[in-house]
Formats: sequence, structure tokens, C-alpha cells
Amino acid sequence: MKLTIIAFILISTIGFSQTNLTEPKFETKYYDAVDKYVSFPKKEKDTTYAYGFIYIDQMAGITFRYEGDFKILSGKLISSKKNSNSMMIYRLNGRTSNVCLLDESQIKNLELPNPPKWLDAYKVNESSVEYLRDIGNHLNHAGGVESALVPLLKAYKIEPHLKGLEFELAFSYNALKKFDKAIEILEIALKNNPNSYQFYKELGYSYMNLEKTKMAEETYLKGIKISTSDFEKSEMCINMAQGYFRQKNEIKFNEWSERTLKYAKEGSQYAKYIEYFKKEWNKK
Repeated sequence: MKLTIIAFILISTIGFSQTNLTEPKFETKYYDAVDKYVSFPKKEKDTTYAYGFIYIDQMAGITFRYEGDFKILSGKLISSKKNSNSMMIYRLNGRTSNVCLLDESQIKNLELPNPPKWLDAYKVNESSVEYLRDIGNHLNHAGGVESALVPLLKAYKIEPHLKGLEFELAFSYNALKKFDKAIEILEIALKNNPNSYQFYKELGYSYMNLEKTKMAEETYLKGIKISTSDFEKSEMCINMAQGYFRQKNEIKFNEWSERTLKYAKEGSQYAKYIEYFKKEWNKK
């Protein structure tokens, strides 16, 4: 796991007598362990596992608060706890490894308050729509799109047109391949705000995946016309080019390839995709 150190710690050793413990199994995505105690894999030369609590900071995102280290010897948990006057936190991201959830017995033996009292400070605004939207945003960004639906849908029932909310909700549905649900959200969103290129971008993606190619093309063209970002324009263009590549529609593929290269920077990822598609096309 790659972590950014926020503060330093002091260590004092404490032992516990829990028996019949096995080595941890790291099978849980970090975004599925929010508001839970976890341990992280140890490096090859290390003898201990780092453990602590994962939570979401509304402003900063999914975060790990380090509590100490433990090792397992002869079925017993041997723990080194950090000094209580120090704090060490890490912002988690796409490079973060899977974690192991600590069970109730392990949490008790580690003398950890569950939930920790300090967590209350991060839950002060948990009933607000802005909080719910931001939590959904952080989960979406991490890849936890299914978990993101829970806070996003709560917020949507309260204030559906909150800035950024409809996009995040549609993004979740698209990522889960629930394209009809994404379309339903986006059509309502566009009636309220027809000048959002992000809505058109997500809607075009939904139509493309439902093989409604003509509707996708019309939608992307509207989004491209509204957008002021060449990157966003190139993203919409590459989606259409890829769609026509799969359909083996050479005329339309060439048309959208040219559009992609018009907006994509030379040597960019999307420009390279076009090169790849053209090479593959010539192999047919």
C-alpha cells in the first residue's frame, strides 16, 4: 500500500492472548470497508500488519487512520499500539491494496472503541444533501459505485437538482450497467438544466451501451456544442468512434475519428486509441 504520512507516531508494545488466529485474508476493497476497522497486507520483509479505521472525510475523501501494528505468533495476536497523543492518517486511492476486516473479537482484544469517538466529528453534517452527495462522489471516484448509490439516492429524494448530484447518480448507474435508470435521471436533469455538457456526456454513454447509436450521436453532438473543454469533447468523440468501430461502420468511424483528433492533444490517450483502431481496422 502506498501511503502519504501526515504525522509521526511513537510505539509501545502490548500483547494479547487470543488464540487460534490465522493469517489475515485481504479480500475486501478499501471502499467497501468504510466505517470499519481493518488491517493492511505487510510487505515481504515485514513481520507486522498495520491496522486502523477507514472513514470518509467529506472534503478529502476516503481515509485510513492508523492505530498500530500486530503480528500473529503461535495463534496469538501480538499488538504494538501507537502513542495515544499522536495521529497518523492516509488518503486512500486507486493504488490502495485490498484490506482485511477485523472481527468483533479482534477489535475487543485490541481495546479499540467501536465506533471510535473521534468519528462523530466527521458525521456532523451526515443528514445534509451536500454531505450525502460528497460521500457518493468519493465512493464513485474510488470505484465503489454500488455503495455510492445509497447516499446519492437519499440526497436525490430530498433535493434532486442539487448541483453535481444528478451527474454522480447517473455515473453510478452507468458504471453498474443500469443504463435505463441513468437515462431516466438524465432526461429529468436536462429538463431542469439543458446547458450541462456533463449530462449529455453521460446520456450519450447510456444510449451507446443500449445500442441506440443514432440517439447517442445526437446527444454527443449537443454535448460537444455546449462544452468548453477540448478534453471532454475528445472523450465524447472517442466514445462514438469506438461505437462505430465495433459496428464496422467505416464512414462513421472515420468521421468521429477526425472529430476526436480535432480535440485530443497529440500523443494523448484518446489520440492513441484512434491509431490503435485504425491499425486493427486494416487487419480486417
